[in-house]
Amino acid sequence: MTANTSIDPAVFLHDQLAQASPDLMRELLGTFINALLSAQADSVCGAEYGTRSAERVNSRNGYRHRDLDTRAGTLDVAIPKLREGTFFPDWLLERHRRAEAALSTVVATCYLLGVSTRRMDKLVKTLGITGLSKSQVSVMARDLDEQVAAFRTRPLNDGPYTFLAADALTMKVREAGRVVKVAVMVATGVNADGYREVLGIHTTTTESSAGWLAFFRDLTARGLSGVALVTSDAHAGLVEAIGATLPNASWQRCRTHYAANLMSVTPKSQWGWVKALLHSVYDQPDADSVNAQFDRVLEGLYEKLPAVAEHLELARADILAFTVFPKEIWRQIWSNNPNERLNREIRRRTDVVGIFPNREAIIRLVGAVLAEQHDEWAEQRRYLGLEALKNARAVLTARTTDDQPEEATTALIAGAINA
Repeated sequence: MTANTSIDPAVFLHDQLAQASPDLMRELLGTFINALLSAQADSVCGAEYGTRSAERVNSRNGYRHRDLDTRAGTLDVAIPKLREGTFFPDWLLERHRRAEAALSTVVATCYLLGVSTRRMDKLVKTLGITGLSKSQVSVMARDLDEQVAAFRTRPLNDGPYTFLAADALTMKVREAGRVVKVAVMVATGVNADGYREVLGIHTTTTESSAGWLAFFRDLTARGLSGVALVTSDAHAGLVEAIGATLPNASWQRCRTHYAANLMSVTPKSQWGWVKALLHSVYDQPDADSVNAQFDRVLEGLYEKLPAVAEHLELARADILAFTVFPKEIWRQIWSNNPNERLNREIRRRTDVVGIFPNREAIIRLVGAVLAEQHDEWAEQRRYLGLEALKNARAVLTARTTDDQPEEATTALIAGAINA
């Protein structure tokens, strides 16, 4: 069903092309979107605008105007209002547009600051954002920064966050006339209802103990509590920050990262065999079987690859920390780094930019991607069941009654440093 528009599209297009308007694409896009909204409202009402029909179930009641940021610029969108009920075009305001707007803003910022290369110029033209003025970029950036800031600083009220995963990505940024690398730290967790959340994002000059400590202190200040297990790589500064801010939490060395570490000390021709042995440890049905299989693997490796066996034995406590928790949650804990898929999505967006003009642009783009993922997780099924979480928290409760938390934390840090 078509809307009764007040213009002849063919005449409109002819006039616009004849005038060679610099805002042609923006005006055409605005006209198309408003016409589509009008047609959709007519469908909801059961009859076209301004016509009498026995099939009509509702009628128009004016418009509400709102700005829509697009690659062609900011559009004034007229959303029809109804006399009864509400009309909201979900297709127009989908969540993924936040990340798209962030990408457009970052690339446009690079372009306008004069730091683009030939590849960046080609990318800008491909995205169709060469027509963005500095004022349009400023408005987009300000609005997006407010959304990302609210997301990054929100109170963490849905705890306890029994399981937490932390990781860092390295990105390039232009500072003081040169290109440097910065660490982008990301933390995710499982809340009291069993759903995953993006807990925070932080940038620092290098991935150091001070940087991780500042990040985790911010998380705890915002309400992070009840953490029973943290999964991460073996970066000494990260594990030290965990021990300082979450003294009752265990540390699980990420299976993916450890496999890469073990592969570095394994002859290339033997890696397939060693990898299969390592997987056989994780595939056991209970804690006793896991430890028994680990012993058998060590025995076999000491005969053929003593250096590999020694590396594995030193990492035993780190990679088997999951065994103290209920077996129904094992696979979620150690199957992979919980943030690996999220990291790939971040990389997919940031690789388009290459070199960021400033750290604010990194936060803007990565923060938008994380907010988008956070919303998607909220609509998916539970990551962990409530009964499994209850049992896992019982493990934490039993640990906090121990009279030697300081010694346990010291051993945790020492294990990471020795790795």
